[in-house]
Amino acid sequence: MTSITETSRVTLHFSLKLSSGEVVDSTHDKEAATFTMQDGSLLPGFEQVLIGLKAGDKQAFLIKAEQGFGLPNPQNIQRIGREHFKQVDLEIGLILMFKDAAGSDLPGVVKSFNDKDVEIDFNHPLSGKDILFGVEIIDVI
Repeated sequence: MTSITETSRVTLHFSLKLSSGEVVDSTHDKEAATFTMQDGSLLPGFEQVLIGLKAGDKQAFLIKAEQGFGLPNPQNIQRIGREHFKQVDLEIGLILMFKDAAGSDLPGVVKSFNDKDVEIDFNHPLSGKDILFGVEIIDVI
């Protein structure tokens, strides 16, 4: 039986859970995910724990924030003038889409707001969080 290496094509079911037990993402109720290692589909910290697993293996790994979605960067929190949000019903936690310099969509989360400006957090929503990464390996090529 073939073990996962840095060049394997892998089909698996996975789940991402927070330490609270909240499921953030999962393929267990849909089609399994297929990807090639190091193709950018998974963060390196998630790929690393898969090395050596084989079809049929079921494992759960604690991925620390530093190896997962990283730590929050204070420079990714921006204050934007309230006048740019005239058509928006603002609330804390609201996710808004912005365009980055290249024109790509960039999600930001409203952290706070007042009459003058709105504080938007552009860090990944899972940054700073340890993730329980559960996998069930279906196939390895």
